[in-house]
Amino acid sequence: MAPGDGTIAPGVTRRLIAEFAAPGRARRRPDGPGPAVLDALTRREREVLGCLSEGLSNADIARRLEMAEATVKSHVSRLLGKLELRSRVQAAVLGNELGLRGP
Repeated sequence: MAPGDGTIAPGVTRRLIAEFAAPGRARRRPDGPGPAVLDALTRREREVLGCLSEGLSNADIARRLEMAEATVKSHVSRLLGKLELRSRVQAAVLGNELGLRGP
């Protein structure tokens, strides 16, 4: 985490994500990003983004995708950079807007 950045408790993150993923809620704003933004990501980065959209922690993602937690951190960092996002919460919201779920 960068100096000055705040953290959000995993439970709060899950509730935020659940709210954004609620049935009947629009998946994507008309002016928001479309699926083309995913073209910059590798298959694994898309899988990690899907897991983030479910509110999973790095440890949970590592278990689900059968990879080291350090590898998950690398994927998260790279996908944040490629998508020009500042936090995993932004990534989770984007994943939800695009209808992504982890494998």
